[in-house]
Amino acid sequence: MKKMICLALICVLALAVLAGCGGKKLSGAVSTDGSTSMEKVIGALGEKFESDHNGVTFTYNPTGSGSGITAAFEGRCDIGLSSRSLKEEEKAKGLTETTFALDGIAIIVNPENPVDDLDIEVIAKIYTGKITNWKEVGGKDAQIVLIGREAGSGTRDGFESITKTQDHCQYRQELTSTGDVITTVASNPDAIGYASLASVKDTVKAVSVGGVAPSEDTVRDGSYVVQRPFVLVMKVDAKLSDSAQAFYDFVMSADANEIISAAGAVPVN
Repeated sequence: MKKMICLALICVLALAVLAGCGGKKLSGAVSTDGSTSMEKVIGALGEKFESDHNGVTFTYNPTGSGSGITAAFEGRCDIGLSSRSLKEEEKAKGLTETTFALDGIAIIVNPENPVDDLDIEVIAKIYTGKITNWKEVGGKDAQIVLIGREAGSGTRDGFESITKTQDHCQYRQELTSTGDVITTVASNPDAIGYASLASVKDTVKAVSVGGVAPSEDTVRDGSYVVQRPFVLVMKVDAKLSDSAQAFYDFVMSADANEIISAAGAVPVN
C-alpha cells in the first residue's frame, strides 16, 4: 500500500513539473515602430513584457504614425503603432488595425499664458489664421505662434480632423515629435500647440476645450472631444512570431489596463 501511495505521489509530482514546464518559453525579439505620442504607454508596456519574459527583447522605434504604418506594411517591424485610424487605402493594401487605448489631444500653451479655455471653433480660427492675437481670446496683446506636427503625424491628423482644419493650418513650425512640440511651447510664452495627453508635462498648460478639461475620465465618457485612438497595425496575411503574438495578447488583455492608465491613456478593454 505504501509503495502504491509513493508511486501515486511521484506521478502527481511529475505531472506538476510537466505542467510547469509545458508553457513554451518565449525568446527572440518584438519590434514596434511608429507614433511618437505612444512612447510613454508603449515603453511601459514593453518594459513590463520584457520583465515577464526574460528571453525576449522588446524594441520601439519612434518614427511617427505614417512611418510606423509603412514599416508594418513593408515587414520592417512586427507591429506598427499609429495614433490615428487606418485610411481605407491602407486597409485595401492588406493592413489591419486594433484599437487598444484612447488618447486625448491636449491643446497646450505656455504656463505664463492667462488663457485657460478655448472652444473648437476658436481653436480652428486660431490655427487657420482668422484669429492672430491672444488679446482676441482673453490673453495679452501678442501674436499667436502656431506650433504643430509634421505631415503624416497621427496627432496632426487627429487634431485637424476634429477641428476641420485639414490643409488650412498656418503653422509657424511643423515639428517631428510630440516632445519637440512640448519643448517649443514651453519655451515660448506666445505659442500654442497640441500634443498627446499621455505625454503632457508640467512645463506646459493644457487648456480646457469648451469648458471640459482633458483627463482620463473626460476622454472615456466622450465629453472631451479632442481625442483619437491608439492603434496596433499589422499585415492581414502575415503571422506574428510567438513573442510578437504574446505581446499583442498582453496589450489587449485586462492585465495591461493599469499600465495603460498609469501612462495617461484610456484602455478600451
